Amino acid sequence: MLRGKDIISIRDLEKSDIEFLLKRADEMNVALASGKRLDLLQGKIIATIFFEPSTRTKMSFQSAIKLLGGQNLNFSSIESSSMKKGENLADTLRMIDGYSSLLIIRHALEGSARYAAEICEHPVINAGDGGNQHPTQTLLDLFTINKMKGRIRGLNVSLVGDLKHARTMRSLLYGLAMFNANITLISPPGLEMSKKIVDEVRERFGANIMEHTTMDLSDADVAYICRIQKERFADPYEAEMAQRSFRVTKDVLKGVKDDLILLHPLPKVDEIAPEIDNTKYAKYFEQAKLGVPMRMALIAEVLGV
Repeated sequence: MLRGKDIISIRDLEKSDIEFLLKRADEMNVALASGKRLDLLQGKIIATIFFEPSTRTKMSFQSAIKLLGGQNLNFSSIESSSMKKGENLADTLRMIDGYSSLLIIRHALEGSARYAAEICEHPVINAGDGGNQHPTQTLLDLFTINKMKGRIRGLNVSLVGDLKHARTMRSLLYGLAMFNANITLISPPGLEMSKKIVDEVRERFGANIMEHTTMDLSDADVAYICRIQKERFADPYEAEMAQRSFRVTKDVLKGVKDDLILLHPLPKVDEIAPEIDNTKYAKYFEQAKLGVPMRMALIAEVLGV
């Protein structure tokens, strides 16, 4: 279904593609739980090319590759590569393309993953391009919600935090709308989701989207929190103030639904109070763990194994 396909944006996938991936990710998760060995990638070399720092995305991809029996070619630093000598991005990517069957790339520049797909012969998976898209995070988020709630359709999902800069939230808004969730966007003033993106999702899916600048999770089935992305602010003081004033605390959780789940793409900083980690609502570490079977499913499908 997805064999040989570049995965650059969640828009590259049809709803049927995602439904199939949800099913295959569940099969991978069951296999992992049973200790079953999966040698689907014997003889395959997959490159992880990360020009930006990453813990969960990079390590979950690398875990997925190894659990599928493949080999990982790891590009970890410009400082330790020929780019330090002046080699350009295109030449670096073409070189790595010649060594691998699949390229997984993260880069700070929006559009970099699409560019990589245009010049590389092998499939490219976008692991995050600047503030643009992060499709595999959305896939694991949809997998998590569907697994924990049994469905996505009709759920009340609140997206909370820095919606202006968060690529995770852009991709997730699209994915949730595709599956007919009711979506509430909650952000500090000035950090709202792009109107262009919201209008596009409303027009394409007829999505029910509400927007607020005050945090109220009383009607939410799922609250998805993201950090204030200080590194994308021109003014560090502005970022610090937004971070301090927009936090999930125990007071915020008073009166919420008993089965509310809190998700987060991680890393979290101050946007969730530490004591929340030990509550029944916190599901973000389990969410991160589910990234492995979903990325296993995606790699297997793109490589047609």
